[in-house]
Amino acid sequence: MDLVPALEEPLKKVLGPATAKVMAEHLGLHSVGDLLHHYPRRYEERGQLTHLADLPMDEHVTVVAQVADARLHSFASAKAPRGKGQRLEVTITDGSGRLQLVFFGSGVHKPHKELLPGTRAMFAGKVSVFNRRLQLAHPAYELLRGEEEEPVETWAGALIPIYPATAKLESWKIGKAIQTVLPSAQEAVDPLPDSLREGRGLVSLPEALLKIHRPHTKADIEGARDRLKWDEAFVLQVALARRRHADAQLPAVPRRPRPDGILTAFDDRLPFTLTEGQRKVSKEIFDDLAREHPMHRLLQGEVGSGKTMVALRAMLTVVDAGGQAAMLAPTEVLAQQHHRSIVEMMGELAEGGMLGGADRATKVVLLTGSMGAAARRQALLDLVTGEAGLVIGTHALIEDKVQFHDLGLVVVDEQHRFGVEQRDALRGKGKQPPHLLVMTATPIPRTVAMTVFGDLETSVLDQLPAGRSPIASHVVPAADKPHFLSRAWERVREEVENGHQAYVVCPRIGDDADEPGDPKKKKSPEDEVEKRPPLAVLDVADQLAKGPLQGLGVEVLHGRMHPDDKDAVMRRFAAGDTGVLVATTVIEVGVNVPNATAMVIMDADRFGVSQLHQLRGRVGRGSAAGLCLLVTEMPEASAARQRLNAVAATLDGFELSRIDLEQRREGDVLGQAQSGTRSSLRMLTVIDDEEIIAEAREEAAALVAADPDLTRLPGLNTALAALLDEEREQYLDKG
Repeated sequence: MDLVPALEEPLKKVLGPATAKVMAEHLGLHSVGDLLHHYPRRYEERGQLTHLADLPMDEHVTVVAQVADARLHSFASAKAPRGKGQRLEVTITDGSGRLQLVFFGSGVHKPHKELLPGTRAMFAGKVSVFNRRLQLAHPAYELLRGEEEEPVETWAGALIPIYPATAKLESWKIGKAIQTVLPSAQEAVDPLPDSLREGRGLVSLPEALLKIHRPHTKADIEGARDRLKWDEAFVLQVALARRRHADAQLPAVPRRPRPDGILTAFDDRLPFTLTEGQRKVSKEIFDDLAREHPMHRLLQGEVGSGKTMVALRAMLTVVDAGGQAAMLAPTEVLAQQHHRSIVEMMGELAEGGMLGGADRATKVVLLTGSMGAAARRQALLDLVTGEAGLVIGTHALIEDKVQFHDLGLVVVDEQHRFGVEQRDALRGKGKQPPHLLVMTATPIPRTVAMTVFGDLETSVLDQLPAGRSPIASHVVPAADKPHFLSRAWERVREEVENGHQAYVVCPRIGDDADEPGDPKKKKSPEDEVEKRPPLAVLDVADQLAKGPLQGLGVEVLHGRMHPDDKDAVMRRFAAGDTGVLVATTVIEVGVNVPNATAMVIMDADRFGVSQLHQLRGRVGRGSAAGLCLLVTEMPEASAARQRLNAVAATLDGFELSRIDLEQRREGDVLGQAQSGTRSSLRMLTVIDDEEIIAEAREEAAALVAADPDLTRLPGLNTALAALLDEEREQYLDKG
């Protein structure tokens, strides 16, 4: 069923082509329905003022404030040499803090007449700092006046919606456009089943849209928000429940371990005991593999919790049952690392068909894009004949010419780095749909797992293997205390001279001419503040080798090196031949060198919280204690510094993932991070609305079980079509 015509109406027909063009380009809004779902970010009361002390730097803001002072200055300039240049400085206040507005040239006349002391208005612009004071340069503004006959109390208490806006389209202009289309809200078709809506005391969708944009009271806002959050949570969970339902209908070959097979032989030769968590998660996976429908499971776990061990045991189970297992890694470095560590762990069990191989052995092959022709031909032959039970590779595994004898399990490492189509192509290579195990080392809050990976069952490894050492983390404020950085290099030298090794991580490779797209890259606020590019591997390695780390054996590793060179560097580092490895985030996941005890992360403020936690997980993997130093030039009070303090304060990845999510918000997590499209969530916040998401998941599962095609709910079908655009639906479809 198509969208209701009134809500499908293009904005250019309703608002005119000029306004519609700005809305489409800057806010992604194309139809009346899109605009009605562009909700206010917050509300201001006409009689109250915005708290100015909390304004974020470098962001476009809208504030309600009162003019405290306005002064017109004349000055000489190149354009006005006789002192005819004019600058209007207006100070606005919230009663405690102050903010300066500046207007220049011909733009001073209108505000000079209108912005008189005592006047209240909405001001919109980008917050910057000039002479250590917050200011808005040339802000747009809208005066707040009461209607002639309106009593002061009514006027002062009226709620003003403040919309997510841009420099090209101020909040009040969006508000006026919404006023134009608001009557169409009456024709919105309700996606929620009546029983659900009435059972939870939720208002209808038309009423919610009217109240979110034109509330009379704060209770109106709460009621509308509750309703609209339910829409988003429920429609998304229905899409995921339909996916789970469809997957449950697919056939798959059950894969059970043999009592005396390769898995038993592997377990017998393990030099350590599996953790309780590894045993529990393995049982969940083995139970899934034994079923006649494909497993769809997400394995998430702390850095270093032994996910690879759990995945390998699942792969060996499939080999026992006569099938093959493929592990897909996002980078060549990681694929090579996995191949090396799996072959080491298996010993003679990885030497199938070779002299000295054990009776129950299989062959473990590596397949990457940069392999030589002969090695590649042999690997392809081993796969198609079934000689190789295990294959570890990059996206080269997905190419059409790669054929398997009997693909039974696909393990995807670091799921968020693969496009959906890539994963789907590999799943299509089995005679029947293979079982799927998705691994991520980025701990995910339960609500995000339910929302992003809602079509997968989730297993969590939160227990570290015995013998892992604690990691001490410290922030090194290089700008405030340069001697701290000198001490950091002394600590690295001490570790290496004591027989250990160290990583130094930089955000950039270096050699700008060779760095694609860099010159035109939009600078971040941090770049603008510091007026210097991020530190680069090639520069830092050179400085360290000639300076504080001279004689320690410094090597570099980055993504633009030839794959053979990368592998050679990693082998030397793993063997202990290199003291210090200066690298980009190419070492972020999967790299396992137990002798590496120290890590220095340069310009640490340029990395996300989860990324820092991942990087830190590369040290402390042996019996010696780990040390991670986060070097930054950002000031103590900055948000970036607070983020680093949070990372230094805890080793709990789940706690850090909550902090990360609160800072990045949902758009990054649910939209672009997964499918390359904008997040469909506008009202729901996955951290705060855990209860709604959990309840919506239950309701959706029950509804889809009873009516998989939603034949009795045309409104819900409409909402699915509108909320999950085609690209996003494909993402959900292939989860």
